[in-house]
Amino acid sequence: MEEVILVDNNDNEIGTMEKIQTHKLGLLHRAFSIFIFDKKGQMLIQQRAFSKYHSGGLWSNACCGHPRPNELTIDAANRRLKEEMGFETNLVKIFNFCYRTKFANNLIENEYDNVFVGYYDGEIKPNIDEINDWTYKPLNEIQNSLSQNRDNIFTVWFEIAFPQLLIWLENVER
Repeated sequence: MEEVILVDNNDNEIGTMEKIQTHKLGLLHRAFSIFIFDKKGQMLIQQRAFSKYHSGGLWSNACCGHPRPNELTIDAANRRLKEEMGFETNLVKIFNFCYRTKFANNLIENEYDNVFVGYYDGEIKPNIDEINDWTYKPLNEIQNSLSQNRDNIFTVWFEIAFPQLLIWLENVER
């Protein structure tokens, strides 16, 4: 039984609960999203496995997940990046955001999402149980796809986080 960390609006831990039950009830819980770039400045995006409990087949950032009880968020991010994409790299937290959305299967994602960024140019060995496909894309191509996204090909959290990531990148490059 996988548990997630329940939090308040300031990311203070208030308890734990089984993951699917948390998503059925729509309770706010801690999560993370990882954005990876190569040396050309392209972003690694992945297509989630079609068998995922929600958002299967949609494109998203390199990796996302939930820390386990008593696990630091950065440690969970490193663990899941290795489990999903088969590599490790230095990750830095850059911002956070909260979002809530209900899926067609009646699960509710209500997350306090901690966003990390990293850089990697080595071999990628994706876990086929987690990932259907992956690619590196220039940021302008992703931005164009998002602005013309009539087919809902991206995950909800990616659509929220990506514009904030662009703002962060602008400020870093100044």
